[in-house]
Amino acid sequence: MPARAKIVALALLAGLAGCTMSTGGDTENAAPAPAPEAGALLTWPEFLARPRPAPDHTIRYGDHERQVVDLFLPQGPGPHPVAVMIHGGCWSAPWDRTLMNWISDDLRRRGIAVWNIDYRVIEDGNGWPHVFDDNWAAIHALTIQGREFGLDPNRAVAVGHSAGGHLALWYAAKRRRWMPPANVRMIPPPELRAVVSLGGLPDLELAARPPGSGCGTEVIGQLVGQGRPGRGDPFADTSVPRMGALGIPQVLINGNQDAIIPAHFAEDYAGKMRAMGDEVRVRMIDATGHVELIAPESAAWAAAVEEIERALR
Repeated sequence: MPARAKIVALALLAGLAGCTMSTGGDTENAAPAPAPEAGALLTWPEFLARPRPAPDHTIRYGDHERQVVDLFLPQGPGPHPVAVMIHGGCWSAPWDRTLMNWISDDLRRRGIAVWNIDYRVIEDGNGWPHVFDDNWAAIHALTIQGREFGLDPNRAVAVGHSAGGHLALWYAAKRRRWMPPANVRMIPPPELRAVVSLGGLPDLELAARPPGSGCGTEVIGQLVGQGRPGRGDPFADTSVPRMGALGIPQVLINGNQDAIIPAHFAEDYAGKMRAMGDEVRVRMIDATGHVELIAPESAAWAAAVEEIERALR
């Protein structure tokens, strides 16, 4: 792991008092987290100490231990609208899909199915192309395997937190340019109605320039395959603004007090995409850091639910 990303990961892990981030783990028996002081930002130890809701099904889309999707399924026969959920964590270990269980459960209670994906991280293959291939394959699996669970892949939005915000927007950019292989009939990957990015960093060129983000700048080179023989321009097919317009609405929800993702990242990205004709809105939420973005009781998540429900109507 790059030095700065490792420091960030260790800082986030400090004080977890036995909570794990292993794939498929839960904290059903964890002691309740202490309530934060009035006006204080939510911390990772407080957040991860909460009892963790469990998914209804786990679906495999590959052989690697991370190539799985957790399905949060609402009651009733469906067909259910779907939120594709993509976790963050600087595209690195030890973070996994279970970070998104709390907001996935909240959407399940609201009648929205959640396709909570996992993917190989940088440590599993040095980033490109594995992180990107898995992101594509996991979302494509929604159209292949989702209908048997009563899901409607034609009513889908993507929701990504932090690095997952980048991957959600990246999928939409790639999907717009997708063409099936010649003379091959295949089920198309889902077309999203919108993307909601929660504290994302979709412009990798910006994130690679000092001072970068809380993920550090060196992690971007590992993610995009910079320096690999024959790679060419590593940002051309990995950094969303370089891939062109998405053609669908995008909402960037960010915290004014986020110490991981600089506030200007959202407006900088929005300006570039609007210049290409995309509809992009930025919602900056006060008294909000990086953790509140995936806490179901927060003002940031209330804003996200509003945008998800609007897109699915």
